[in-house]
Amino acid sequence: MKGTRRELLQTCQISHMTLITTPLCASQLNILELFLDCITEPNERLVEFGVGGICNSCVDPANASVITQCGGIPLVVQCLSSPVKNTVNYALGALYYLCNPSTKNEILKPDVHRIIRDYSAAGAVNSSFSNLANAFLDKHVNS
Repeated sequence: MKGTRRELLQTCQISHMTLITTPLCASQLNILELFLDCITEPNERLVEFGVGGICNSCVDPANASVITQCGGIPLVVQCLSSPVKNTVNYALGALYYLCNPSTKNEILKPDVHRIIRDYSAAGAVNSSFSNLANAFLDKHVNS
């Protein structure tokens, strides 16, 4: 990625807010690629904004398709082990929307399935993780 870390963070924050507040076509603006690039950065704040942007945009099937085609699933999966709670929440939410018949095998690998099951059982520790993980399991595993 080009630019200073501060510039990248500002761009990622602005892009994240743009997706939340306006119905722009994210793929036309290369925002999805920017979010995926943010996830690869060592700065946890950039990772949080990147996966948050992915989570907010992948509700649209067209965006989910772009994210998948750009190799986004492994990047989102790696966010499940982040020390930042928001990052984990965003990753669980994104995987909920990215999982479909064509991506299910990539997402539901044994290690990922185990992590999501562990989060579903963590209700006493973090109800948000548990609720998101249970919703994922109900829709994509237990149905």
